[in-house]
Amino acid sequence: MQIEISATARKLQGTGASRRLRIAGRVPGIVYGGDKAAQAIEMDHNTIFHQLKREVFHSSILNLVIEGEKEPVLLRDVQMHPFRSLVLHVDFQRVAKDQKVHMKVPLHFINADIAPGVKLSAGIVSHVMNEIEVSCLPDKLPEFIEVDLSSLALGHSLHTSDLKLPEGVEVIAHGDDSVVAAITLPRGAVSEEAAPPA
Repeated sequence: MQIEISATARKLQGTGASRRLRIAGRVPGIVYGGDKAAQAIEMDHNTIFHQLKREVFHSSILNLVIEGEKEPVLLRDVQMHPFRSLVLHVDFQRVAKDQKVHMKVPLHFINADIAPGVKLSAGIVSHVMNEIEVSCLPDKLPEFIEVDLSSLALGHSLHTSDLKLPEGVEVIAHGDDSVVAAITLPRGAVSEEAAPPA
């Protein structure tokens, strides 16, 4: 999916200039990285606000169009107002086709309803992780990674090493083989094996 977002070069900088931009319905931002200097930009508030509600916007290569010139970027940081629905600042990083990117990608859990631990043992699925950090070339970046729970039994867990990753995508491991999801008994429930005889 190709997501395109427009911006214009921002000539005035500083707190006062940024405040005036926000009053005018614009959001200040910056794009950096690659072999170009960092560039201050501004964009329409409502457009970026609605795009930020989309999961795919946070984990995709975006096409940033600055006054007619298009370049591929990743969304790297968003600053929101503490209590108002207001975007204060956005950061984008340029990407090169031949350089791997590190990105957090959402996990989509499927087949929880038919997992033996749920269907046969009345367990509940505990999502330990909702996203995972991956490394890959920009054109290999997945929008999400599916986690199939169809074979997970009660008391068992699924780890990062169990994930089926798209070709060319690697998980960035921070230490051990982390737990992604597990099936446990609800609080207060007693398993059939542990229940006392009637």
